[in-house]
Amino acid sequence: MADSTAAAVEPHRRHDTHEAILFGGVYGAVLASSMVAALSQYGHSSAAGRRYDAIWLLVTALASALAHGYAHYIAERAPHRRWDVLRALVDEWPLVTAVLPTVFLLAGAGWGWWPPNGVQYRVFVLNIAILFALGVVTARWSARSWPRAVLIGLIDAVLGVVVVVANALIK
Repeated sequence: MADSTAAAVEPHRRHDTHEAILFGGVYGAVLASSMVAALSQYGHSSAAGRRYDAIWLLVTALASALAHGYAHYIAERAPHRRWDVLRALVDEWPLVTAVLPTVFLLAGAGWGWWPPNGVQYRVFVLNIAILFALGVVTARWSARSWPRAVLIGLIDAVLGVVVVVANALIK
């Protein structure tokens, strides 16, 4: 009779790809908008300031991804294999990917491709569009009709606006 506590180590629980994309996309879009709103509030509107903002946003997204991946690793409280912690961190790629369009807009403003002053409004519109798109895509994944999916996307975008505005007011 084998000891049940000596059972083979369970493999790392891979989070559902749809779930990871939705979570990371929403978190990344809200994080990007909130950070740009906070940084813009303190006068970061020069080209050099926007380059700094782009780097800061990327560092913050990477730190958030590390924190979330590590939290998932710890929260599962199961026996882990050697590389499970790395897999848990890699699973957070959608969060970092979701901030890259904002990093690009900020860096482009910093490099003179477009005016650095007012780029925060383009960032805001872009991230609200990302939230809308994620809402539509996930609704379609759930077999919702197109009209319902668009409505869900609009609601998600409005909720995103509320969260970003609340974050900006708090900071």
